[in-house]
Amino acid sequence: MAQYKLQVNGKTVEADVDADTPLLWVLRDTLGLVGTKYGCGIGQCGACTVHLNGIAVRSCSVVVSAVGTKSVTTIEGLSANGDHPVQAAWAEIDVPQCGYCQAGQIMTASALLSKNPKPTSAQIDTAMNGNICRCGTYHRIHDAVALASSKLTK
Repeated sequence: MAQYKLQVNGKTVEADVDADTPLLWVLRDTLGLVGTKYGCGIGQCGACTVHLNGIAVRSCSVVVSAVGTKSVTTIEGLSANGDHPVQAAWAEIDVPQCGYCQAGQIMTASALLSKNPKPTSAQIDTAMNGNICRCGTYHRIHDAVALASSKLTK
């Protein structure tokens, strides 16, 4: 085991874990940030998506020793009150059904909009492709990303 100093949601935190521990488990089990979900464990579903220096990554596939000094943002750190434009659009469109995939979907969408605040419909589809929603709310997810984009560009 080793001691890792991480920048998570704007704070310096410490985790005493093995070097090959996935970031997902550090966030959930060590730091108690359970908004990031375990889905598949192989980086295919997107439920565990977080931002690493603003880039959407699958936290189940990133080992803690690879994080270094990069900034980690989880769904809990996206906004203090859940009022990030993507979160607001999610509520306005009424996207969630079961809600399990939503944190990963929101983190992917917010990373897209931080790089490209006015994506085309095709760019939204490409960015969100790979985030699996078992309830099939893809149309509402797409609409919420477009709505958030329109609110960002006003």
